[in-house]
Amino acid sequence: MPATKFICPNGKRVTIKRCLASCPQKERCMFLPTLRAVAESLDRGIKGATVTELISGVRETYLKKKTSYAVDPQSVLYSLHGQAVHTIHEGNTEGEILGEVRLKDKLTSGKFDLYGKIIDEEEGVLGDLKVTSSYKLAKALGIYKVDVPTGEVYKTGAKKGQPKTRKEFRYDGVRHVWEWSVQVNYYRMLLEEAGFAVHRMFIQALCRDSSLRTAAERGITKQIYIIPIHRISDHWLKRYFGKKAALLRQAMKNRELPSPCSCKETWNGKKCLEYCEVREHCPHAQQMAELLNGFAS
Repeated sequence: MPATKFICPNGKRVTIKRCLASCPQKERCMFLPTLRAVAESLDRGIKGATVTELISGVRETYLKKKTSYAVDPQSVLYSLHGQAVHTIHEGNTEGEILGEVRLKDKLTSGKFDLYGKIIDEEEGVLGDLKVTSSYKLAKALGIYKVDVPTGEVYKTGAKKGQPKTRKEFRYDGVRHVWEWSVQVNYYRMLLEEAGFAVHRMFIQALCRDSSLRTAAERGITKQIYIIPIHRISDHWLKRYFGKKAALLRQAMKNRELPSPCSCKETWNGKKCLEYCEVREHCPHAQQMAELLNGFAS
């Protein structure tokens, strides 16, 4: 089931229905149309697990489908940014471009963003739109910093005699685009199974904090970057999504909580502690929070 409650700025919870009907506080935390848009984004009315849901941990997806949970409207506004970007493109896909079409197979379904002559004169190009942070974008582009000697040494202080260095960017690091690659490749496979040839794939990433100093400090100097995505084996994709779809179906049928999400799926536990919307229903996430609080005290 989708989220059923909003978390107010004071920490109290109110059903989304009641919030939209009449705010229990003296004044709303944001405009009513904005809250309505947030509520609509939480429930897309899609039956079955989507590609993006299967990429997430099976336990997270299961809890989102089986439990009543609450979200802070402020924390999900980023999804509206993404929807706005998609809406802008929807109105400009005339000609030999397809956009926002949902395809499905026996395992799952997915809606690709753009397909056709979207970057040059070559047909069969698949594009996906992302609105992301400068941190994630720098990781996706393989940007990192290294210390480069300046040729000078410190003449005083604790570092006297040691060589001075300056930070320089390098752009040949590991590109952390695994989730994006898996998602776009499954869309590619769905398109090809529907009879559409896909020759190349790209992510168009819009940096939502590109105007901030922190973005420049991470090597991000533009608002939009085009990132090529390489092909992944169809055999691997079917095995990966087939296994996760089977685990989710079994859990839904037996009403059994699946195994904890993997380290990759939880960003080494960071998602469990801060970002997972159903963490209050997850024993593993609760245990991690209790351990962290114990260390802090």
